[in-house]
Amino acid sequence: MGVHPPGTPDDDSAEGKGELTDDRFVGDTDLARWESPAGKWLASSAQRLSAHLGPYGALILVLAAGAVVASLLAFATGGVYEAVTEADGVAALDHPVLEAAMTLRSPALDAAATAYTDLGGGIGMPILAVIATAVLVLRRRSWTPAILIVTAAAGSLLMTIAGKQLIGRARPPLSDAVPPYEYSPSFPSGHSLNSFVIAGIVAYLVILRCRSRRARAWTVTAAVLFALTIGLSRVFLGHHWLTDVLAAWTLGAAWLVLVITAHRLYLTARKTEKLSRSRGGTQGR
Repeated sequence: MGVHPPGTPDDDSAEGKGELTDDRFVGDTDLARWESPAGKWLASSAQRLSAHLGPYGALILVLAAGAVVASLLAFATGGVYEAVTEADGVAALDHPVLEAAMTLRSPALDAAATAYTDLGGGIGMPILAVIATAVLVLRRRSWTPAILIVTAAAGSLLMTIAGKQLIGRARPPLSDAVPPYEYSPSFPSGHSLNSFVIAGIVAYLVILRCRSRRARAWTVTAAVLFALTIGLSRVFLGHHWLTDVLAAWTLGAAWLVLVITAHRLYLTARKTEKLSRSRGGTQGR
């Protein structure tokens, strides 16, 4: 019996068996089954791509297309955001929420919040993502977690850059913020967006291997609390307005749906490939 390296598309490998038996179901839900006409069309398109590029090639291509959609979504959200702030709608909460947060500050709480928010920053978040990726890749003997996490992170970074360049919104006044100060545009909150996406995709990958409803619930709870508290820490420290964080969560949720959908299409392509091989093997006997 040959040894299959991580990432091989061979369905007889440990990865192939694991992905089709362990990653395909969440409870009783078959992720490779599509009920809606749109879902069936997507699945059919993914299968055609997989026939030419292989399952991994199709996954990467779909994720790349999703990244383009995500960047367009960031621009669209930016336009909506400008309309909302001009109409003084949700943005009317920005100043009252910041003022309320300032009343809660103390030297000890400020230091704790600063240390915690750094977990979602440009150094802390990549380190956490690399650790999570390494653990998942080694445990599963598959490159799929690496592809999903790296693509999810790249997409969220792309949306952050696009949003900041489009809007250029000023952060809260430095007099209302806790140092160290930040000077880049405020919309959207990169900490909030990136932590939401990374925590979400890691939680999704973990949930795929959870066999109990309680374990899945705890995993979702941990991811939600992490993303929520990172976002709120940005407002507490006066580094972002509340609407910057809300917009980041919205963008993150939309991008996460696209990444998970791409993975479901990948599983569907692997399932179809396996069925085709089985039929071919049966006919050859």
